[in-house]
Amino acid sequence: MILRRLSLFNFKNHSEQRFDLSPQINCFVGNNGVGKTNILDALHYLSVGKSFLGNSDLNNIQHQEDFFTIEAEIQNEDSEDIIKILQPKEAKKVIKKNDKSYDRIADHIGYLPSVMISPYDSNLISDSGESRRKFLDSMISQTDSSYLFDLIQYQKTIQQRNALLKYFAKNRTWDRDSLEIYDEPITKSGTKIFEKRKEFVSKLNPIVQQFYQIISGGKESVSVIYESHLLTESFDNLLKESLDRDRMLTYTSKGIHKDDLLFEMDSVLIKKIGSQGQQKSFLISLKLAQMSLVKELTGKTPILLLDDIFDKLDDNRVSQLIELVNQESFGQIFITDTHRERTENVVKRINEESVIFEI
Repeated sequence: MILRRLSLFNFKNHSEQRFDLSPQINCFVGNNGVGKTNILDALHYLSVGKSFLGNSDLNNIQHQEDFFTIEAEIQNEDSEDIIKILQPKEAKKVIKKNDKSYDRIADHIGYLPSVMISPYDSNLISDSGESRRKFLDSMISQTDSSYLFDLIQYQKTIQQRNALLKYFAKNRTWDRDSLEIYDEPITKSGTKIFEKRKEFVSKLNPIVQQFYQIISGGKESVSVIYESHLLTESFDNLLKESLDRDRMLTYTSKGIHKDDLLFEMDSVLIKKIGSQGQQKSFLISLKLAQMSLVKELTGKTPILLLDDIFDKLDDNRVSQLIELVNQESFGQIFITDTHRERTENVVKRINEESVIFEI
């Protein structure tokens, strides 16, 4: 699956842009603030239907304009598809494939898998479990369409249960039977999500370890560990045992919405003992493992988005990354950088067809 052409209209700081893309390496070069990262964000939109920066859709419409569009021509093995994203100011976002709108945006997820490596990845180590859950959910959703629907259903039901708990507290009343109506759907969807998360992480962990050994030179060992209440207790029992606590807190205190990923080095959290360089090596290993596993599970090679990483990594890590890109046949690559000469040197080392766009 290859992106042949990308067109942007009123997207962030790009009034109108069109790129005829290389099937292998595409580089966007320019000073800070010219919109290089925004181009990668547009590609991320094409993949998962939203910004990787966490911006709301409406905030991505260029100032004083009424809408933005992102459009791409994508070459499959035996056909060509046109994917178009339209976000008006006064209406819902629409994603179309060959002029036909998806009934649900979630139906598009997995069509064009992607992996982003950016300076913002450090948040996965430093932030709360919520950012790591979102990362895990994003990975699995690109490989399993039913997972995303289970997740949406679970989140809706948890919100309804929490709303009822708050209603009881506000009105100083209590109806246990009404609350237990939510137990069965929460348990059903939550248990399926738990099983898929557990299986995915069990496959991801050894691949992360393999890449880290290559990048770091094998000086320390790392692990990705899945942490969940359901590892030691059934969901049904969790809800029953935490009922009094939930009533006091007015929200559902236990469940897969509290899951986390533990990133460890030599059996200690990497954020506690890992140097900046070690953490960067781990994050690159994590993202390359994501790419490898998505490819294995879907048969599709994800596009690789490398945002400004050559400013953030030392020469040795850049060399290791480039070598891995060469070895693993990672498919179509998109790179942003502030220095054209450095980009040209990097591209020469990858030794693939490329094009450099001055932004």
